Amino acid sequence: MATNVIRYRHAGETRWGVVEGATVKPIAGEFATTRDFMLRGVERLRSGDGLEHSGPPLSEVEVLCPITEDRQFLCQAVNYGTHMRESGLDPDASPFNIFFRKASSCLAPADSDIVKPAHVEFLDYEVEIGLVFSRDVSGPTEVRADNLHEHVGALVLLNDVSARDVQLPEMQFYKGKSYRTFGPAGPYLTLVTREDLARFDALRLELSVNGQTRQSSLASDMVHKPPATLTELSSFQNWEAGDILATGTPGGCALRAPPKPIMMLAQVMSPKRRQKLIRRAAQKNPRRLEPGDLVEASIRTDDAAIDLGVQRNRVVTMG
Repeated sequence: MATNVIRYRHAGETRWGVVEGATVKPIAGEFATTRDFMLRGVERLRSGDGLEHSGPPLSEVEVLCPITEDRQFLCQAVNYGTHMRESGLDPDASPFNIFFRKASSCLAPADSDIVKPAHVEFLDYEVEIGLVFSRDVSGPTEVRADNLHEHVGALVLLNDVSARDVQLPEMQFYKGKSYRTFGPAGPYLTLVTREDLARFDALRLELSVNGQTRQSSLASDMVHKPPATLTELSSFQNWEAGDILATGTPGGCALRAPPKPIMMLAQVMSPKRRQKLIRRAAQKNPRRLEPGDLVEASIRTDDAAIDLGVQRNRVVTMG
């Protein structure tokens, strides 16, 4: 059964606790980082004696980002069929699983503001499921559906906020997606079991802007699934408990592939000209994020047995 845990501040202390209705029940012990919690806190919680009997009301605590900044923020790109088609790609002819990373300094609490840098004109959103690793891996590892739970101990709701007019013309996923506040995470660290992960495809990802639904899809639309993805990832890099992998976003982003003639023309343009082209297109795009917009995202199964919570983020200008 999935368990929703928060990292929170109350009465001057930072703690981890289980959300039960309108109350937070603290988990006994000190866990400074997400790694500490995944290695020791989860074990303490599941031992049966790690939960304190009473705690503060949820309304009285400050909910912090459940992923601490010492962790790796790994990502997959264009990993949903709908997103691939909107990007001008064919899901049936996409053999490569595309990996990149975001700076962990972009991580932010679930309800924090998204700060739009002054020079960014094409700000976009991407609701994503984050896999939270429960153990260290330092060599090639075969991850299968029947042992996925040995490597993934929790799921987390993420928004991979993106500055498209930096990401695309400069060909820098890392820079365009790593500005501070571009990684709202949580509110929960949803601890999952083998049985929960068997329902992964039933998770529904939704995102709205100012109450208008922009993204709505089941995780079953994912092209490169977690077992094969983690097997490939382990073939070339290490990870540790508490690190996260954002697994891609479904269709519905503000960004769309332009007509093929424009795409071909853009390939021979200088980066500066490409940037001007993208920014001109952004000015005509009513779906891009603007200061004042309210972005709301959620991930859950339709029966709410697994519920990663809700994010509400206001877009603001820097300064």
